[in-house]
Amino acid sequence: MVRVSLPDVPGSLGSVATAMGSVGADIVAVEIVQKLGGTVIDDFMLTLPTDKLPDALVSACQGLDGVNVEWISRYPEGGGLQSDLETLERMTADPEHAAETLVAAAPTVFRSHWSTLLQLPGHTGADGTGSEDDGQIHAVYSTDHAPRLDHAAASRLAPFDSTHRLVIEGDWLPGYDDSTVVVAPIDHNRVVVVGRIGGPAFLDSEIARLNHLAHLIPTA
Repeated sequence: MVRVSLPDVPGSLGSVATAMGSVGADIVAVEIVQKLGGTVIDDFMLTLPTDKLPDALVSACQGLDGVNVEWISRYPEGGGLQSDLETLERMTADPEHAAETLVAAAPTVFRSHWSTLLQLPGHTGADGTGSEDDGQIHAVYSTDHAPRLDHAAASRLAPFDSTHRLVIEGDWLPGYDDSTVVVAPIDHNRVVVVGRIGGPAFLDSEIARLNHLAHLIPTA
């Protein structure tokens, strides 16, 4: 996946696609992520020939006026607004586990590295964790690549009463330095956290989408 900012003028998208094709990139899909101040940010889902390095793709794109490659990385196929709807359908079909469904889908839907469901103090879950007695924050459901969050590490993601993005620099957790995350409350007991290692920061449109999905989860 390649995130590119380009001028919001006719022909810009075609020029970028042509530049990508010049180095052998096969574009699978394009999604407009955000429009702001005459600039468009697009996500290109593509494949490169095995003998081509990502540097060639970056150079081809940034040789165009007003075009900048914001980010390039490998992510599962299927992300985008369509996957928002598919995730919502699965959440609706199994409301009891809607929060876990969102967490499991988040790395694909938001092209991130990991996601986790945090249970806040003052509420006892089905397994007895997160009790009012221990006063701790517990990660009760996580994707495979999520960090192991103890109370101290999870506390750095506060506040938990509003949806917000956060860049955590330095030695937060081994292997998760310079992470960027979005924290979205479901209710006063639970929050969803979605993270990327090394960025880029989540865009306003991505934060709004996560906030919307989180607020559609039935409260515990």
